[in-house]
Parts: sequence; C-alpha cells; structure tokens
Amino acid sequence: MKKSEEILGLPIISITEGRELGMSKTLLIDAKNGVVAAITIEDEDWYRGVKLLPYSSVIAIGEDAVTITNSENILTLEEAGDYETMLDANVRIIGTKAITKSGTIEGKVTELFVGDGGKIEKCEIAADDDTTSEITADQISIFGKQVTVIDPEKKTNDITIPEKSAVKAEPLAEIKFEPKPEVKPETKPEPKTEVKPEIKPEPKPEPKPEVKPEPKTDSVAEPKAVAADKATEERHRRFLLGKKAARRITTDNGIIIIDAGSEITEEVLQKAKLANKFIELSMNVQ
Repeated sequence: MKKSEEILGLPIISITEGRELGMSKTLLIDAKNGVVAAITIEDEDWYRGVKLLPYSSVIAIGEDAVTITNSENILTLEEAGDYETMLDANVRIIGTKAITKSGTIEGKVTELFVGDGGKIEKCEIAADDDTTSEITADQISIFGKQVTVIDPEKKTNDITIPEKSAVKAEPLAEIKFEPKPEVKPETKPEPKTEVKPEIKPEPKPEPKPEVKPEPKTDSVAEPKAVAADKATEERHRRFLLGKKAARRITTDNGIIIIDAGSEITEEVLQKAKLANKFIELSMNVQ
C-alpha cells in the first residue's frame, strides 16, 4: 500500500527500452469505483496535451521509480477515450472536505493510500485542531470533487463506540471495588510475614495484559508490507528471467555480474540484488 505522495514525482521507466518516459504528475481517480484509474505523466512534449499511464500497466512502484514494460503503455489524449469522463470530473480527493451524511464536517482529506490494483484503501483526515485520523474505504460513501462523504453509521461502529464503551463500561467499576475489601484484612496483620506473599501475586497479573497487546499491534502492518514487497520483487524476477543483458553490469568494485548478451538467470538476479544493481539491470535488457 502506497501513499499518493510516494507515487507522484517519480520517473516512469521502461524496463525493456531502458528509457525514462517522463514524471508521474497526478492520479486520475475513478470516483464511482473508488480506484486510481491512471497516472498522468509530464514529459518533454507536455505542451501537446495530457498523457496517461493506465494503472493496470504499472509493473511496480518503487522508492525511486515507477516501472512499466515499454512506452506503448502510455496513452495520448486521443487514445484515452475510456478515461474522458474521469478527466472531465477531475476528482482529486486530497483537499476535499470530509463530511458525514448528517452534515458534520470532520476535517479535510490530506492523504490517500493506494493498494493493489489501484484500489483506494483508506484516507487520512486532518481536523481543525491539527489532529489526524484515518477512515477506510468501507466508511466512504462518495468521492466528490469538493466533498468526500462519510457513512456516519460505519464510522461510529468502527471507531467511536469501542472508545466510549471502554471508559463507561460497568465492569470497570466492579473491579475498582474488589481490591478494597482485600486491603482491609491485609492491613490488620501488618507484623505478620504472610502479608508479603499476598502482595507479590497481585502485581504479577497486571503486566501480563499489558505485554499481550504490544505484539498484536506490531504484527498487523508488517505482513502486509512484506507481502507487497515480495509480490513486486517476484513480478520483476519473472519478467527478467530469460532476457539478455544489453550491456555489461558490474559491481562498484568492478566485479562482473553479467556480460552483454548473456542470459539473465536466478544467480544473476541474486548477484544484482546483493550489489544494489537490480534497477540498473532492469533498465538494460534486450
């Protein structure tokens, strides 16, 4: 899952031609389906009109570049008839007001998160008091040009109720009264040594629930991020296997990874990855 700011401003690289085809400029939003339909591109011929890269043609979005197969994936305005309605609607999402169906303004949308296939997974909202929160795609009813409409029922069920119930629930009040009668018998036999073992077991159960939630929160995001990175690497690997290098690729120390015209194998890919030459290899294939 990528933030929009991690996609925009990156060079578009054709891995079969070894060419930089422009820079990603904006995201073209399919508001009806809640997905990023395409990426608009700015290149040397920007004055001739908008150029689009369908999101389905993107191989991967890395830290330094957006990779595609070749320049034929990029569409001119005349070829982008299927995207004409979306271009006219010009829905950007970021900068719109986030408002509930009951008319309450929650804040302004400051960021959106894009998942596999261009699906908008969630949005970040900044309130007037400078606090930020996130809403999932399921909590959004409409992506509009000026306003993003939130479903108040889903938002209340997912966010508000759990927080309030944790404070007002009656079981908490009952737990507070339970230790009080236990303190009385402990204070009476103060000189007895039996009081010490009774006090020791009481703090022991308290840290146990504190330790349990920590690994749960840590393990939620990591598998998703790891899975996304592995999927991207696997697509690059499948594409490059069997291709031939257009020129010799060496490590920074001058060790040859692959000669020009040689076939790219698993071993070559591993060497290129360890030497941080994977992108250079991807840009120099036949």
